[in-house]
Amino acid sequence: MALKKVKGSLERVFDKNLHDLVRGIRNHKDDEAKFIAQCIDEIKQELRQDNIAVKANAVAKLTYLQMLGYDISWAAFNVIEVMSSNKFTFKRIGYLAASQSFHEETEVLMLTTNMIRKDLSSQNQYDAAIALNGLSCFMTPDLARDLANDVMTLMTSTRPYIRKRAVLIMYKIFLKFPEALRPAFPRLKEKLEDPDPGVQSAAVNVICELARKNPKNYLSLAPVFFKLMTSSTNNWVLIKIIKLFGALTPLEPRLGKKLIEPLTNLIHSTSAMSLLYECINTVIAGMPNHNASIQLCVQKLRILIEDSDQNLKYLGLLAMSKILKTHPKSVQAHKDLILQCLDDKDESIRLRALDLLYGMVSKKNLMEIVRKLMVHMDKAEGSMYRDELLSKIVQICSQNNYQYITNFEWYVSVLVELTRVEGTRHGSVIASQMLDVAIRVKAIRAFAVEQMAQLLENSHTVASSAQRNGICEVLYAAAWIAGEFSEHLRDPRGTLDDMLRQKVTSLPGHIQAVFVQNIMKLYAAILVKYEEDEDNDGIREVSDLLVEKLPMFVQSGDLEVQERACCILQLMKYVKKLQDKDVSCADEVAALFAGELNPVAPKAQRKVAVPEGLDLDKWINDPPSDSSDDEGPANSLFIPDDSRMMNESMTRPVVEELSDDELERRREARRAETQNNPHYLKLGASAKGSKYQEVVNVEDIPVANIDLSVPLYVPGTKRLSDKYLEAERQARKRDKKRRHGKKSKRRHKSESEEDVPVVHKVDIMGGEMPEGATESGDEGNLELDDNDPHKLLDIDLDRPLDADEKLPVRTHRIVSPSSEDRPVEEKKKHHRKDKEKEKKRKEKEKKKSKKEKKRNKSGDDSAHPSLLIATELMSPGHEAIPSPGEEEEVAPPSALVKKDTTPKKEEPKDDLDFWLSGQDAPVAVEVTAPEPGAAADVDSDAEDTSRHKKKKEKKAKKEKKEKKEKKEKKKKSKVADDEDVDSGRRDGFEELDSDGPPPPPMSSYRLLAEDSNIKMTYETRVQSQQGQQLIVSVIFTSLAEQHLKSLEFNVMDSLNTKMDRLPGATTHDGVPVPFQLPPNSFNEGQFAFQVQSINVAQKLRGTLTYTIKTEESSTSEKLDFKLYLPCTAFLIATPCSSDAFARLLQGGELSSKYSIKLSSGGAPFSHVLAKVCFYGHFAIVEQIDQSASLYSCSTQGHHICLLVKANGGGDVSIDGKCADGSLLSNVMEEIKVTAS
Repeated sequence: MALKKVKGSLERVFDKNLHDLVRGIRNHKDDEAKFIAQCIDEIKQELRQDNIAVKANAVAKLTYLQMLGYDISWAAFNVIEVMSSNKFTFKRIGYLAASQSFHEETEVLMLTTNMIRKDLSSQNQYDAAIALNGLSCFMTPDLARDLANDVMTLMTSTRPYIRKRAVLIMYKIFLKFPEALRPAFPRLKEKLEDPDPGVQSAAVNVICELARKNPKNYLSLAPVFFKLMTSSTNNWVLIKIIKLFGALTPLEPRLGKKLIEPLTNLIHSTSAMSLLYECINTVIAGMPNHNASIQLCVQKLRILIEDSDQNLKYLGLLAMSKILKTHPKSVQAHKDLILQCLDDKDESIRLRALDLLYGMVSKKNLMEIVRKLMVHMDKAEGSMYRDELLSKIVQICSQNNYQYITNFEWYVSVLVELTRVEGTRHGSVIASQMLDVAIRVKAIRAFAVEQMAQLLENSHTVASSAQRNGICEVLYAAAWIAGEFSEHLRDPRGTLDDMLRQKVTSLPGHIQAVFVQNIMKLYAAILVKYEEDEDNDGIREVSDLLVEKLPMFVQSGDLEVQERACCILQLMKYVKKLQDKDVSCADEVAALFAGELNPVAPKAQRKVAVPEGLDLDKWINDPPSDSSDDEGPANSLFIPDDSRMMNESMTRPVVEELSDDELERRREARRAETQNNPHYLKLGASAKGSKYQEVVNVEDIPVANIDLSVPLYVPGTKRLSDKYLEAERQARKRDKKRRHGKKSKRRHKSESEEDVPVVHKVDIMGGEMPEGATESGDEGNLELDDNDPHKLLDIDLDRPLDADEKLPVRTHRIVSPSSEDRPVEEKKKHHRKDKEKEKKRKEKEKKKSKKEKKRNKSGDDSAHPSLLIATELMSPGHEAIPSPGEEEEVAPPSALVKKDTTPKKEEPKDDLDFWLSGQDAPVAVEVTAPEPGAAADVDSDAEDTSRHKKKKEKKAKKEKKEKKEKKEKKKKSKVADDEDVDSGRRDGFEELDSDGPPPPPMSSYRLLAEDSNIKMTYETRVQSQQGQQLIVSVIFTSLAEQHLKSLEFNVMDSLNTKMDRLPGATTHDGVPVPFQLPPNSFNEGQFAFQVQSINVAQKLRGTLTYTIKTEESSTSEKLDFKLYLPCTAFLIATPCSSDAFARLLQGGELSSKYSIKLSSGGAPFSHVLAKVCFYGHFAIVEQIDQSASLYSCSTQGHHICLLVKANGGGDVSIDGKCADGSLLSNVMEEIKVTAS
C-alpha cells in the first residue's frame, strides 16, 4: 500500500496542472487545436485514475477549456465525483466546473440531490456556502422541489454567512418551483428584520425582484419596507426599496401621501446621485398630483442636467421626459437648458434632448423650436444625427393630427426647406407629409402646388446621383400634387416641360411611373385650356412634345414605367390623329382623370373580406417536388459557381497594389512627360532652383473642410418659413400692446393656447374602408407566455396557508403487507375505520353548513333598520403577532344559536389600511341589540343592559384566557410537524385503533425556563444521516411590553456533549439568536449539539442573556436554565415489517433485556400505547387486541424492540430487547415516567 502511494505521488509530479495547460496553449498559437486535443486525451487518462487529487486537477483543466468554448459534457459524472470529495479545495473545483457546464438538460443532475443536501447540512459553513453558490447556477425544477425545505431551514441558521446565501437562492427556487413561494414567504418576510445587514439586504433584493413583475401581491409589505426606508443607511437597500415603492404607488394612491415626507427628506439630504434619481422616479410615478414635490424634482433634475458628468446629464434628461407627460408646463420653463443640450458633443444626449422637445411643443412655441432645430441641423455633423433631427422635426409638427400647427403655409415651406438636407434617407417621410397636407388641408393646395412646381423646376439639383436613394423621393410627391391639382398651377406648360426633361430618366422606377401618369394629367388640363382659348397651334405643339418625349420612358428598365409609357404613348397617337381631323377631344381626355382621390385607411387591407370559395393556403400552381431541393442551382445561392465567379471577376475592377519602387518610377515618367509636353504650364524662370521646382505630390495636399455658416443658395428654394415666424412675432407684440392698454382686470389674464389664431383647418379623415367594415382599435395585443416564470409567480400571498400547502420533505416509505395477505378480521376493521372517518367528515361538513346559514341569517337580521350594529375595530398589532399556538376555534352549534340575538361585529381592519389611515386604534364599542318588537322599552332596560354588559365582559375575559391556554398547547404539538423526523415519529400511533375515545393531547415541547419577560420551550430533533448531532428547537416567547433584542443562547459543554458555535468562539461564548422579539410575539431558533454517547441522558446548564429596549434606556437581563436531553431524543420511529421484526429477535444480536410495569390509571390500552409511541419515538409493528410489538432505531444504529401487553387490574407491562443494556434501561425508565 505504501509503495502504491509513493508511485502515485511520483506520477503526480509529472502531471500537467492548470498553469502548465495555460502556458502550453500560449506557446502553441500555430497548432492550438492539436495541442488542446492532446491535452484532452491526457485529461481522460487522469480521470480514469482512483486518486481524487488527480481527478480534481483534471476537472480544473476541463473548466478552463470550457471557458475557451470546448464541450466538456462528457465529463459530467467525473465532475460530480470531485464535487462529492470531503476536501474543500477539491469540492470547490467540482462545484465551479458544475456551475459552468451543468444546465437544466444535464442528465446526471438527478444524482446530485442527496450530495447537495449533505453539503447543505454540513457543519462547515464554507461547504454549505459553496453548495448554495453552485446550486444557483444549475437549478432545475426537480432540485428546487427536493431541496426547497433544506434551503429554507438554512434561512434560520445561526451564521449570517449562510443565511444570506440561503435567502438569495430562494429566488431561483421560486422561479423553478413556484409552489414553494407561499410556504416559504413568511420566513422570507422575517428576514427583512434580520439583525445582520447583509441578510436584510438579501431579503430586500429577493422580494423586490419578485415584485418587479407582480407588484400587487406585495402591497401588504409596504409598512415593513417603509420602516426599513426610514431606518436604513445603506444606499443600495434604499434604492431597491424606493424602486419597489415606485411600482406600488400606482396601485395604492394613499401610499404616495405616506411617502411624500421621507422621499422629500432624502431628495434634500442625499449626496448619492443614484439614490436621488430613484427618489425622483418614485415621486413621478406615485405622486403626480403633488405639485410641490414635482417642482422640487424638476429643480434637482436641472442640477443633474447642468452637471459635467455625461451619465448624470443623460439620466436627468430621461427623468425630465417622464415629468413632461404629467406636468408639461414645469418642464417648458427649462426650454433654454434643453436647447443647450442639442450642442452637446455626446450624440445620445442630443437625441434625448430631441425627445424632450417633442413633448414641450405648443401652438405658441412650435415655429420657434422648429426654426432652432433647422439652424442646428445645418451645423450638425454626421448623417445619422442629421436624419434623426429631420425625422424629429416632422414628428413634432405632425403629432396628434397637426394639433399645434396654425399656419400650414409655414409647414409646407418647412418641408420644402428640408429637401435641401444632403445625404438624408428620410426623403420618403417628407414626401408622405407633403401628400398628406395637400390632400387633407384644402385651403393650402394652391400654395402647395406652387411650391411643388418650384421643386420640379429645380429637380436637376435634387435628382443627382449622390441622392438617388434619399431626398429624390420628394419628387414623387411633387409630381403627384402638381398633376392631381393642376388647376392651381400658374404655368402648366412650364411644369410639363420640367417633367419631360431627360434628367428624369435617372430617377428610380416608381418615381418615373408617377411622372408618366401625371404628365398625362397635366396634358389633359392644358388641352382643355387651349381648346377654350381655341389655340390650335398650342394643341399641336403640346401633343407633338409628348409624342416626342414619351419614348424615353418606354426604354426604361422598370416594367411599370414601360407599361404606363406604352399605354399613354398609344393614347397620344390616337388623340393626335383625332386632332389632325380637327376633332375636339379635350373633354374625353379630361374625363380619364375626373373625380377626387380619397386616402385609404391604414387597416383597410386587413379588413377586406375573403371571397367565398377562396382558399388562401392552397397552392396556385403545383407544389415543388422534394427532389428539387437537391439540385445544383439551389446551392449556388450560398456557394457561387464558377460561371458567376468568372462574371464577377470580369466586371469587378482590378485594383493593383504597387510597390514603392514602381510608384517612384511612375512619378519620374510623369515628370518627364510634363517637361516635354508643350501644352503643360511649367514653372517660371524665377522659380528655378527654389523649393517649388519639385513637383508637389497630390496625395500630400491636405484636404480643408469649408465651414459654410450660410447654406448654399439653390434657385427657387429660398427659405420662406422665417417670414411666417416674423409675422407671428409682430402679431404677438401688437396683441401685447393692446392688452397693456386695457383694464387691469384683463391685464392679469394669462395667455392660453386658444388665443393663437388658426389660419388653416385640417380635415381629419379616417380613410376609406371596405364595404361593411368598421374602424377598430389596435389588434393583436400580446400577452405574457403562460410558461413565463414571473407569470407563474403571480400568487396571492395574503391568503392563509392551506393544510396541503407545505414544502415537500423526505419521509420514510411505510412497508405494509398487501391487502390479499391480511386476515378477514383486519380487512373488516380497516373497512370500519374508513366508514367512521367518512361519517365524521360528513358531520363536520354538516356543522359547517349550519354555521354558514346562521351567519347569513344574523347578517340579514343585522340589516334590519331597528337593530343597532356593534362595531369593534382592533389594532393591527393584535393580528400581526399572535401568541404561540393561537388559532381559530369553531364555535359549537349552541353558541351559534345564541348569536342570533347578539350584535354582529365588524371585521377587523386590514393592516395596510390601518397603517395608511394614519389613525390610532379606536376603542372597542359594544352595543346590545334589542328585540325587533321592543324598541319602545329601550330606555327602561338601559340599566339591565349595562349590568349584563359587565357580566358579559368578565365572562369573555375568562373564556379568552382558557382558550389561549388550550391553543398554546395545540400549537406546541403542531410546530413539530415541520420536520421530516417528526413524520417518522408519528408513524407509531397513527395506526392505533380508533374505536375508542381519542387519545389525550400530547406535545413534544417542554418548558425550559421562564421569567417575567421571556418564556422558553424546547423540543429535540435528530436526523438519521448524522448520528452524533442533535438539534434543539427553542421557541422564545416575549412576555414583556418592550422590545427584546441581543438575545444570546449559551450551554456549557460537557465531556460528552458540545454545542456548535461560530468559528473562533470559545466554550464561554454564546450563540447569537438571529432575530429580535417585539412585544407579545414569539419566534423559533435552532441550536446544534454534538453528542458522543447516547446511552445516558444529559443535563446541561445554560444561560440566556438579552436586552430590554425602552424609550429611555436599555437593560441587560440573564435567565439560567437546565437543558435535559433524554435518551429517547436519539430514537427514530422507523417502520418495520413483521418478518423483519421476527428475524431481528431471532438473530441473537439483541442480548440485553429489561422489563417495566406501568399503571394505566383507568385509561384505555390504546391511550397508553399512543403515549409510548409518541414520547418514546416507537413505531407499531403489529397490534393484536391488548398487545402490540414496537420498534425503534437510534441515530447510531441501535435496534430496540418492545412488547407492550395489558395485564389485569389496569397494569401494562413492557418487555424490551437491545444490544446495549445501558441504553435500553435508560429508555425504559424514561418511558415509565412519561407514559404513566
